[in-house]
Amino acid sequence: MLLEDAHLLAVDKPAGRIVVPGRGPPEESLRAELEREHGPLWVVHRLDRGTTGVLLLARSAAAHRALNVAFERGEPRKRYLALVRGAPPPEVLIDRPLAPARRGHMRPARPGEPGARPARTLVRRLETFAAPDGKGPLALVEALPQTGRTHQVRVHLADAGFPLAVDPGYGDAGPLALPGGLRLERTPLHAERLGFVHPASGASIEVQAPLAADLAAAVAALRGLGPG
Repeated sequence: MLLEDAHLLAVDKPAGRIVVPGRGPPEESLRAELEREHGPLWVVHRLDRGTTGVLLLARSAAAHRALNVAFERGEPRKRYLALVRGAPPPEVLIDRPLAPARRGHMRPARPGEPGARPARTLVRRLETFAAPDGKGPLALVEALPQTGRTHQVRVHLADAGFPLAVDPGYGDAGPLALPGGLRLERTPLHAERLGFVHPASGASIEVQAPLAADLAAAVAALRGLGPG
């Protein structure tokens, strides 16, 4: 548990869990599991199955309404860490509207396309690594989305030429073979930090989740190879 009060619940979401029931075979959602202990919960935002990190839920309808408005306005401050293919620049602002695609996916919109939604993500390169598998170098980046579209970080990274190192939806399905016999089989995307205004008190809140163990192990193994 990262944060809990009468209005909010923030947890460190593990990889492999869905936040709410999906279209596939029936499985218990993370929200349903948490509700058994904490009572009714409202989903404020979602993280994909493979994504780890800070997940915020509301404990009342009033808190849910207030947070929904804030997220729709793009007010919360989000920081993601991602392991990507390629050689991203030191810093780049990806300003590319997105449009719905098939099966719940998103895609970069065509110029002037009806229904396209503005989407902006600031990406900064943190580290570079030599190729562990002959498919080109890897890099650890931070992604700071300034809007909150579905799959925004994943689509923007792929469209910019440095997709997630493993991403069946928008890039290489993987797995990623790493030194020491390690394998990374899920999307290496971590919601590291979320800042927002508390819906009841008005206080500025920041919640942070440590890097998931499998992704931390992958980064440590890549550091042993040296810079890319």
